[in-house]
Amino acid sequence: MSQPRFPRTVDDVTVRVIAGEVLVLAVLAVVLQQPWLYGVLAVDFTLRTALGPKASPLARIASSLIRPRIAAAPRPTPGQPKRFAAAIGAVFTIAATLAYYGPGWSTVTWVIGAIMILFPALESILGICVGCIAFSLLMRIGVIPRSICEECADIRLRLTASQRAKLADVQPVAVADGVLAAQPTQGPSAQPEKTRSR
Repeated sequence: MSQPRFPRTVDDVTVRVIAGEVLVLAVLAVVLQQPWLYGVLAVDFTLRTALGPKASPLARIASSLIRPRIAAAPRPTPGQPKRFAAAIGAVFTIAATLAYYGPGWSTVTWVIGAIMILFPALESILGICVGCIAFSLLMRIGVIPRSICEECADIRLRLTASQRAKLADVQPVAVADGVLAAQPTQGPSAQPEKTRSR
């Protein structure tokens, strides 16, 4: 079975670095009035969406040159919402490029340019992925099937092997009718304490 082009999980720290790179290019495009930079971004977004992060120059720079210098521990996050966000970026930057170099709608280009500053700023600075939020909403209403992103529905699929092993040692305990909460095991004879009604 062939490996998927886009990973099931990605490092959120690296993704935020990539968003920072996009932010820098988007700001330069507006400040210097250089709409051709949207074409550069469009190519990168399209490569990342279609072929995965390894095909994206921005993702390669982020993962090989910038990320190793950041001390933060890896933060696994589902890959498919990030791929969806990259696809949105591709659509916006293609539209900005075509609007400017096609019919000459510079206002449309700069409005899209403002969006292309806002969305990467939210991602890189605050960790808010607008495309991922849209992906989640589309999953909830059934437009995107749950099978597209099992990691979105089951957080255990994002964990490392050692994290999954630790989670396997956690015993569920009833906290209310039909609701379970996790409680670490304290040995074979450990029993959950009954709560007193007040």
